[in-house]
Amino acid sequence: MKQNEIVKLMKLCFLREKKSLSGTLEHGSVLVFLPGLGEIRYMHSCLSQKYKRWQVYPFHACATLEEQSKVFSATVPGYRKVILATNIAESSVTVPDVKYVIDFCLTKILFCDKETNYQSLRLCWASKTNCNQRKGRAGRVSKGYCYRLVHKAFWADCIPEKSEPELLHCPLGATVLKLKKLDIGEPKALLATALSPPSVGDIERTIVQLKELGAITACVQTEENLHDGELTFLGTVLTQLPVDLHLGKLIILGHVFGCLEECLIIAAALSLRNFFTVPFKKHVDAYRKKMVFAGNSRSDCIAIVNAFRAWQACKQQGKLRHPMEELEWGRSNFVHINKIKEVAELFHNLKRRVSVFNMHVKAQPSAMDQEYVHKQRFILQVVIAGAFYPNYCTFGKCQEEIAMKDLAGKDPKTTVMLKNMPPYGYIYHKQLQSLLRQCGQVKSISYSGSRAFVEFSRNPKEVFKVLPEVYLAIKMSQLKIPFELCVHYPDDIRRQVQGAAAAGLEFLRVNVDCQKQTVEPVEISFGDLQMSKKVPSRFLSIRVTEVVEVGHFWGYRTDEKNTAVLKALNAEINYQNLMDLAVPPRVDVLCLAPFTYLGKRGYYRAHVLYVHGDLAEVFFVDYGNRSEVPLNKLKEIPSCLQELPFQALEFKMCKMCPSAQSLVCGEPWSCSASQRFASLVSGCTLLVEVYSLVHGVLHVDVFRHSGRRGLVNIRDVLIEECYAELAEESYESRQSHDLLKELFLDKAKEEKQMPVSSRHEEKHLIERLLSCFSEKKSDAPTHKVTVFGPFSPYQLKCYSLTKVSQFRDVLIHRESINSIVVHDDAEDCFQQLLVATDVSVNAAGSVILGETSLMPPIHGLLALLSMLFAPAIELRVDKSGKYFTGVLCGLGWSQTSGVPLLPANDMELTFDVHFGLEDITEINSLRTAMNKLLCEHAVCYGQEQVAQLQENIRQKLLCLICKSKPRDIIDPTWYEKQYAWNQVDSQRIIDESEKQPERGNFVYQLHKLVLLND
Repeated sequence: MKQNEIVKLMKLCFLREKKSLSGTLEHGSVLVFLPGLGEIRYMHSCLSQKYKRWQVYPFHACATLEEQSKVFSATVPGYRKVILATNIAESSVTVPDVKYVIDFCLTKILFCDKETNYQSLRLCWASKTNCNQRKGRAGRVSKGYCYRLVHKAFWADCIPEKSEPELLHCPLGATVLKLKKLDIGEPKALLATALSPPSVGDIERTIVQLKELGAITACVQTEENLHDGELTFLGTVLTQLPVDLHLGKLIILGHVFGCLEECLIIAAALSLRNFFTVPFKKHVDAYRKKMVFAGNSRSDCIAIVNAFRAWQACKQQGKLRHPMEELEWGRSNFVHINKIKEVAELFHNLKRRVSVFNMHVKAQPSAMDQEYVHKQRFILQVVIAGAFYPNYCTFGKCQEEIAMKDLAGKDPKTTVMLKNMPPYGYIYHKQLQSLLRQCGQVKSISYSGSRAFVEFSRNPKEVFKVLPEVYLAIKMSQLKIPFELCVHYPDDIRRQVQGAAAAGLEFLRVNVDCQKQTVEPVEISFGDLQMSKKVPSRFLSIRVTEVVEVGHFWGYRTDEKNTAVLKALNAEINYQNLMDLAVPPRVDVLCLAPFTYLGKRGYYRAHVLYVHGDLAEVFFVDYGNRSEVPLNKLKEIPSCLQELPFQALEFKMCKMCPSAQSLVCGEPWSCSASQRFASLVSGCTLLVEVYSLVHGVLHVDVFRHSGRRGLVNIRDVLIEECYAELAEESYESRQSHDLLKELFLDKAKEEKQMPVSSRHEEKHLIERLLSCFSEKKSDAPTHKVTVFGPFSPYQLKCYSLTKVSQFRDVLIHRESINSIVVHDDAEDCFQQLLVATDVSVNAAGSVILGETSLMPPIHGLLALLSMLFAPAIELRVDKSGKYFTGVLCGLGWSQTSGVPLLPANDMELTFDVHFGLEDITEINSLRTAMNKLLCEHAVCYGQEQVAQLQENIRQKLLCLICKSKPRDIIDPTWYEKQYAWNQVDSQRIIDESEKQPERGNFVYQLHKLVLLND
């Protein structure tokens, strides 16, 4: 039934009310039962926009406390309250003033998809029992009415009397494990005796999945019953935990790797459907806050840990003593206070339960340096990958050449694109700026044809990464937030500009500088080569003034020509009669600020970065350093000095990226790497060789004089000391390199620019249009145009790695941090692992990923973690038999039947780095160490022994990931017979399991090695 028919039904109800009542009219509230949150959102947008005297409130399991309180609040006189609810309002709560119930007779039930084994919420008819419960919500305090939106005959013949038993459609894993714990027979035989027995196929599939999880033994080398097995220690512990099985495994692996507390928090939060709230029409703000909690981790799970600890810290500091203070904290941080309290209760409950198995939360070290914190976070990410195996995905490769053209060469880290801009779109730049204000500070808007490119401001001291503002802008498009511009009819605009010039202005290339508040036609030039005038030659002598991160710094030229320019600039400033700022200082204002160097104080051109209290943090645009300055010391910059080019240069060392060790111990550089780099570049004059110029940043090789060794490349030093690795430059940088080579060879080459007279004429016409059609002056008729976007052509698409869903569309839940992933201009393109805590399928068959975690960008990490946590693997060898090219991960194959045990979850991976036998041996050694804490004997270990075993496991993991010499990068080679097991000659296989000191119900069996040819 369409929403307008529902409105008609409501209005008929209200007419009856008016006829039957006299005197003061009390409007009864309406309760509409809808099957899900998507339907509530749609109906809410339809009703709230059209009917202003209807108070439309959503009511569902994820509703905030504020939204819930509105549902129960008294109706404002003269208004009608309409509640859009899921089946949560069937029996859990009662709204007293509900007079009318409108029921679609629909619900959503959790099923297990037969093809993918993923859970799926399916739209079904609610049972008559449920519908009668809904009917009972009306008329609690006066006569009530219920309207079911189905035909009477359909109600009588097709609506089921009762709901289907949960045993027939819900996951059976926990039930099977409890039956195994009782040890009274095979689960398949026992479940067949249930009043409503599940199908044999469901039971068999569940047992195989439990083997993959490690809860039941999976020794395929023996003639073991495929659909039965012995309970492992992991399985025994899982029977005692009131959480999902994968969350239980997360807790146990957290104990093994020494991060139990973090895993208990995650498990408790995800078990109670998370505590982050997304109020209606505040999705962008909620996404921003979640990004803040996640930091640079790109992990929903780590965001949960950080938010929980922030709440705990505020409680311990006595900041949330009053309930209103706590509610305000929750509101401002988009956290549901009641839910986070429930999470805290479950956290302590789980903590008590696992202590029975000798699993205890370790006390935090008294002194924790930043490298320890980052190392702990990395290990937590590894544990997340282990607990939720095989929910593994990766991203498609970014076609940089195409993306660069689509974005017109703009910086993807700071820029988004909008399409379908109306003619003379630059007239409406203030409207566009206003629409994007909730994302952040807009620096400029460039118009080209029917497209607009919005660039956000980047702080010069920020590291190179995609700005949060870019993610927030793309999020607005993902949420389908309308971008509507109120525009004038093109004919009205043309009449203001007579002659042939009018046609040329419709889609003129225009740049709007939002900081300087100028609108000017764009010069036709070679982009960054215009800035290359400040780069007189390929080699420059420079002095570093500000280190942003390893390989990224600011400085200025120390050659004679530039020294003379700086002296002349300083002399001109000192000659001027300096005035105080005419307006209060704000971010992005250009001014003069004092600085003392070698005991000499002077004023220099500066850019305001932050204002806090009586101080401003400023960036000196001619030298590249920062300083805090009292606000009353800032001076107005003379107009004659405003247009002179800034002399500070931003540098990035080329062909370099962080090593695995740096990524594990920092973000992305460790503290020791940062300190070493600062010691190499500070306090001396450096020689740089310019490689390219990308978005105003010089990519360079950096050399310093080092005694007997002469000139030393700093990149070589960092690589030699294991802080960095060699990397390729981006496509954009390589293109710039080729152009710069031509420029340096041909000094006579000049940039082509449009004639100055033409530019002046166009600028005059633009100013005229802006004056005529400004929002305050114009009375011409307008209409609305919908602009498409914002987009980024650098946004990446996600793909599943498991066989069953490799060709399905993969969608990431829009509340996940990784619902948007933009190519971060990584120097090397390789497969980066994304792990999902929850995987389901929708009605269209697309795979939906729940809370996700993006693993650090370490070469080979995807393959290493897959081999570490897979029940079984089979290595792929090249045709010569000399190299490993990839691996098949899964539950393995049956030696009796020769078929895969769980083919749906098999993963065929290619290697992007070189792996040898020593790597597989290290993985087996780590699995052996893990098994020592995943056995019944571990319950009897003393705390000191447990701590030693945990530290041993952590060190083995870090040694496996962080090699002193990085693994060689290789070109991926796909195996011919993908997903085929038993492809290796048995004479080349070494069975490592025979070397185990004792045989038992181990969670992680040792992988078989494959001998290579010399």
